[in-house]
Amino acid sequence: MIRRVFKAFRYRDFRLMWIGACTSSIGTWMQIVAQGWLIYRISRSAFLLALDPFLGGLPIFLFSLIGGVVADRIERHRILLVSQYVQMASATTLTILVLGGLSHVWPILCLSFVSGLAQAFGGPAYQALIPTLVEKEDMPNAIALNSIQFNVAVMIGPALAGIVLARLGEKWCFGLNALSFLAPIVSLTLITARFLPQKTSESMLHSLKQGIEFVRKQPSMGALIVLAFCMTALSTPMRTNLPIFVKDIFHRGPETYGNLLALMGFGSICGSLTVAAIGNIGKRGLIALAAIICLGSGILGFSLSRSVPFTGAMMVLSGASMMAAFAMVSSLVQLITTDQMRGRVMSVYNVAFRGGMPMGNLLSGWLVPALTAPVVLGLNGSLLILVGLYFLLVHRRIATL
Repeated sequence: MIRRVFKAFRYRDFRLMWIGACTSSIGTWMQIVAQGWLIYRISRSAFLLALDPFLGGLPIFLFSLIGGVVADRIERHRILLVSQYVQMASATTLTILVLGGLSHVWPILCLSFVSGLAQAFGGPAYQALIPTLVEKEDMPNAIALNSIQFNVAVMIGPALAGIVLARLGEKWCFGLNALSFLAPIVSLTLITARFLPQKTSESMLHSLKQGIEFVRKQPSMGALIVLAFCMTALSTPMRTNLPIFVKDIFHRGPETYGNLLALMGFGSICGSLTVAAIGNIGKRGLIALAAIICLGSGILGFSLSRSVPFTGAMMVLSGASMMAAFAMVSSLVQLITTDQMRGRVMSVYNVAFRGGMPMGNLLSGWLVPALTAPVVLGLNGSLLILVGLYFLLVHRRIATL
């Protein structure tokens, strides 16, 4: 059973990439927690709290399609290395600013945009690289294990950030994140597998159109992309607005904030491990839709909760459901596409999946001051349940996959 869950770890290059990405993701989540706490501490503004992840996700929404074309034309290791260096420089700059007594939010917002720009090119390259490190039959397992590394980070990073924030301050979270980027840089230099792109005289615009046309011709791809957008747009504001619940509703500090995020990460690992264990199973679409309905239920329960233990239980449920749905939808998209089109197709998927985050955060940032955070998140959870039911009962193309 254990061997089947961790099957993709048989591949050396995949192991190296997993360890590097996991270490970096832990640092990134430490920064995300500290950054949200710092912005709300400085400004006490729900809008600025939501504007920060919006600006971080905006470049991904705007430039991921171009990043996908680049990932199919340039050696993917080079793209990833440049992306890591830029993000390391952003984290280092923020560390220096906080050490100097930062008292304004705008430098944080600018650096979030720069990091998002690096991720817009690094994201498609990374997603396109992972399946090339394993055999095709092990691709669903590799995608699930890749989700696990992300969620190991979601569990460990916020918990560490809560401790470091309470005892040492935000600057240590930012500094440790800067150091964490050394891990994927070392991993990328050790990996032997290479994707050698075919030489082409086609313009980037023509290549971009090819990727969009490929997506349009696949009967289920459009529905999967719409589902990915709805999933992130409606679920991300729960994590973004958590400081408001911790400070203003529960009247707790940064350790409670970090612990609740860690519980969400624990749930995410449970969901990812379950997907990895079941392996190359049928009816992935049906499982994804069931998970999305559970995710909406978790967000709705979170919005109604006034108890920290019950909120923790809803975080576990939401994390598990989110990762089960994400792993199933991602594996369906990866299995439908071809390797030569993978960068472009994954960039279209990335625009939907990652683009939903800033759009959902910006909308919640406008609505929360008028309606309050519990009401907005309650609406989001209810809408997500309705989306899942629509694709399950009415538009059944995903349910049949």
